[in-house]
Amino acid sequence: MFRRREAVPFAFVAEADRFRSNVTPPPRERPSLSEVAGRTLIGLTVVAGLAGSLLFGIPALESGPATGHTQQSEASRSR
Repeated sequence: MFRRREAVPFAFVAEADRFRSNVTPPPRERPSLSEVAGRTLIGLTVVAGLAGSLLFGIPALESGPATGHTQQSEASRSR
């Protein structure tokens, strides 16, 4: 009924963290020219989008009379 568990020496558990395999993984494949070009274009698109959002967003966030637009009501214009 009861399962008898095998005793595991503490030294074995401690050495498990430092275990290194002697099997080397295969070398990574170099990306093709089209993959490099695609990644570059995607990166440039993201950077251009961020720069464009800053270019159009900063003037919209400015407040004060420096914008050149003054609001006047119709009643004050007709007098």
